[in-house]
Amino acid sequence: MDTQIVIFDFDGTIADTKELVINIINRLAPEFGFVALDETKIAHFQKLTAKEVIKQSRVHWWQLPFLNKRVREEFQKEISNISLIEGMMDVLESLKQNNCHLGIITSNSEDNASQVLREHGFLHCFNFIESSFHLFGKDKVIKRILKDKNIPPERVTYVGDETRDIEAARKSGVRSVAVSWGFNTAEALAKCQPDILIHHPSELLSLIQPICQQRV
Repeated sequence: MDTQIVIFDFDGTIADTKELVINIINRLAPEFGFVALDETKIAHFQKLTAKEVIKQSRVHWWQLPFLNKRVREEFQKEISNISLIEGMMDVLESLKQNNCHLGIITSNSEDNASQVLREHGFLHCFNFIESSFHLFGKDKVIKRILKDKNIPPERVTYVGDETRDIEAARKSGVRSVAVSWGFNTAEALAKCQPDILIHHPSELLSLIQPICQQRV
């Protein structure tokens, strides 16, 4: 298989959900026994890795699967109100037209991601959507996809807005592209040393489009 594969994170990378997810987490704070996030705390957390955020928020590790499940449930109720990142629609259409296979690996549910994309008419752009229920399990999903589809890692680019996306790409041996328009700040992303750091979707198109047009 010589097609280039571009795998995206969903929340914060394709879908403009940062404020929604923060609001959901704050609504769930009493249920899980942690303090709701104010603007100062949010700004601080955006500079940290995901593991540092969990440690400082005092959420117990054993609570994470249950918290993720509840976030997914609350997210589903808001799907009709979710927008895509400005400029991302043109990127998806252009990459698809240039022989790229596009996929999503998300900590959200497959159904939630699919419904949002269907609402905006972009579900057809994606060859696959996979969910990683474990917040730090995306690398395992990437490796499984590479194995199942017999794809060499050098043909894959993973695009995400969090430090854990960079780490997942590195563990999987695929190219990492970090985007600064999501949760983590550009400085926090840079510290994790992604292969490439970009600040606008148009940069993603100019970066990946030539690769997709190649036959390696």
